Amino acid sequence: MPATATKAIPEGQILGRMEQHDHEEVLFCFDRATGLKAIIAIHDTTLGPALGGTRMWPYATEAEALNDVLRLSRGMTYKSALAGLDLGGGKAVIIGDARTQKTEAMFRRFGQFVDSLNGRYITAEDVGMSTAEMVNIKKETNSVAGLPEEMGGSGDPSPVTAYGVYCGMKAAAKQAYGSERLSGRKVSIQGGGNVGRGLAALLVKDGAQIFITDIHEDKLAAIKAEIPEVNVVKPEAIFELDVDIYAPCALGATVNDETLKKLKCSVICGAANNQLADEAVHGMAVMRKGILYAPDFLVNAGGIINCAWERKGYNRKAAMRQTEGIYDTALRIFRSSADLDIPTYLAANQAAEHRITSMREAGLRF
Repeated sequence: MPATATKAIPEGQILGRMEQHDHEEVLFCFDRATGLKAIIAIHDTTLGPALGGTRMWPYATEAEALNDVLRLSRGMTYKSALAGLDLGGGKAVIIGDARTQKTEAMFRRFGQFVDSLNGRYITAEDVGMSTAEMVNIKKETNSVAGLPEEMGGSGDPSPVTAYGVYCGMKAAAKQAYGSERLSGRKVSIQGGGNVGRGLAALLVKDGAQIFITDIHEDKLAAIKAEIPEVNVVKPEAIFELDVDIYAPCALGATVNDETLKKLKCSVICGAANNQLADEAVHGMAVMRKGILYAPDFLVNAGGIINCAWERKGYNRKAAMRQTEGIYDTALRIFRSSADLDIPTYLAANQAAEHRITSMREAGLRF
């Protein structure tokens, strides 16, 4: 799992792209009767079975979906490793519109594909999915987390993910400003989904000034009704706001050549996966611009911590306590980055890789 940039592999060379970051397995799933088109990627199972959510999104091309699932699954490996979990990294994407194309049959068929992996991949919620879909997947496989509490599950992991980002943001504030206090800080949140909404509520309670946007106006209206203190802005305006902290909480790659020209923040800390469009290029660019980047796979680990506790006997208080550990881990990564004069993403990658490699070399493989 190289921590530095590697040569780009053409989109058509799937095995070459798997080799680039040591992906173990990619399963392409198609079912004509239900309209299911999905891809499951298992990146690494050294530490344990690959746990990672399923995302439903209307990808423009299959190549776009494949690129997303490969990047997301690799991020899950690093996320679990940094969180100290005995889990590997995997992810799934379903190509489709989550607002119009969901059916019970589709998710039960998807559950059969998950089950065919014999426990090597465990799914849960991600963008476009909810506990309702997990219930239908559960009808066909036990390799699922994020089930409703009435079924013995942990429910929606989003509140715990939001809490983890909040803890990471406090650590970032301490590193950047010398104090973890967020009262009076201006924070822009891109994405009004469950995590973005939860993060906004925590920050408003802390006395921060919140600016939030989303591509769906109904989500923004609901958030404004629930949290009147937030300031709603247009999607295209979020990058140009003069704020202390930018919190990407929607899809990835929002830290790129164009947005870096506009961002006026001192800290980037949010829940979205793969926030850096190009990890090496934009990780270094952020550092050179003097912006502290909190690696996404570090601060958004609350959800997988929550799901991990569900697998071994759910304990909400224990899950929240372990999620609070993101604060100390983030500070350690920030300090390592500063001491070594390397981007924070690279310091985080190296820490995750060290744990995985040490287990593999000791023969302690799942």
